[in-house]
Amino acid sequence: MSENLVVPTMAEMMAQGQTPEILFWVGSAGSYDDRAKKITRAFVKILNKANVNFAVLGTEESCTGDVAKRAGNEFLFQMQALMNIELLNAYEIKKIVTCDPHSFNCLKNEYPSLGGNFEVLHHTQFLKQLLNEGKISFNDSVYKGKRITFHDPCYLGRANNEYQAPRDILNKTNADIVEMKRSKNTALCCGAGGAQMFKEPEKGNMDINVLRTQDALETQPNIIATGCPYCNTMMSDGVKFSEKESSIQVLDIAEIIANAQDL
Repeated sequence: MSENLVVPTMAEMMAQGQTPEILFWVGSAGSYDDRAKKITRAFVKILNKANVNFAVLGTEESCTGDVAKRAGNEFLFQMQALMNIELLNAYEIKKIVTCDPHSFNCLKNEYPSLGGNFEVLHHTQFLKQLLNEGKISFNDSVYKGKRITFHDPCYLGRANNEYQAPRDILNKTNADIVEMKRSKNTALCCGAGGAQMFKEPEKGNMDINVLRTQDALETQPNIIATGCPYCNTMMSDGVKFSEKESSIQVLDIAEIIANAQDL
């Protein structure tokens, strides 16, 4: 992307005596994975367009410790969490927004017992607020006639009972929104959760991401939408396995908005 994105760091804002409205927690995938970086850029593009006063931690951001916890290393999780909490409290952070449901769940539900009490929003929840407040708008002709199906990330949906925000956004796109047979609280995991993304799958007759992608393909979509960088990777791999990548896109909700903004 060639656009000039404005991404201030907390250190820079503090040096100027300013406090941002929100901290954007980028997360490991959004920082290092080439595909997930596009989601990060799309979200920042929207924040800039909506004139949201935000900052990132930059080089001070570390992993939340979520993957260590899911893999069973509680000691490493607590070390990482306590280090992050000390930094966030030092900056007097009150509100955090992240594109990663794993970070969202960890910061929201697992940090408070260690002394990290913050208001934590998933980016779909925050984007819904911006749309409702009229701070961003759609060119609703972009997706007219398209079929979009939404894959619920486990840590957004079943773990935190947030099913509506992404769907409310998609319903404003003028696309035909089609639900998979397994959706919302019966949605099937893409296979990336619980540190599964970092190991070979157990023996079976089909990888779980291929099975989940089949659920999506049954709706005959043009776009598979999701709200998680890990789901994006797993569903993209499933689409490639089915040799449908020329006809089906896998896009994050932020990318769907960024692509249809009235710029």
